[in-house]
Amino acid sequence: MTNFPAWLTAHVPASARHPGVAVAMLGSAQTMARGGFALTSPAFGAGEEMDASFTAWEEDAVAPPLEWSAPPPGSHELVLIVEDASGALAKGGAEPACHWLVWGLAAQRGKLLEGEVPPRTGKNAFGNSEWLLPDPPEGETRHYLFQLFATDLPLVLMPGAGRAELLASLQGTITACAVLHATFTGGGGDDAGWEDDEID
Repeated sequence: MTNFPAWLTAHVPASARHPGVAVAMLGSAQTMARGGFALTSPAFGAGEEMDASFTAWEEDAVAPPLEWSAPPPGSHELVLIVEDASGALAKGGAEPACHWLVWGLAAQRGKLLEGEVPPRTGKNAFGNSEWLLPDPPEGETRHYLFQLFATDLPLVLMPGAGRAELLASLQGTITACAVLHATFTGGGGDDAGWEDDEID
């Protein structure tokens, strides 16, 4: 994709380089993985496929578990943003589909358990304050970017804030950031998937 930061290419595969992802706008070469800051999941490795139990292709699906290392000293809060970073998804738009906005996480080594309700959540691409289940069309692979940011100031956003409001509040506050890339290929049914449609 064009306009994707050069410093980020070593951390994000070509298939997930949507120029509008949050880390491309908020991060920098200095803050990326600063001090060894890292985001992982016990459910999948970097670049691996998520299990259907975290997607719309399975009943009773929940958000995947995540774990992270301690951020650099001076960090006060952690913010998680998950977006569909598939390059082909641009469709002329500047924003990727937002699947999860989470903040209020303590600035220390920690984790979110599978299906755990986070401290504070914002509105996803559907306007709901929850994990938006990935739902690509059958046979189509999408690329999801889990992005974790450490901030030098606590956020004062109210729960239910939107992506634009959250990104604006994070400008100039990032002490470190980390990314985790995962994929999911639609399958197992005839549903075309909501991700085949444009999102307002």
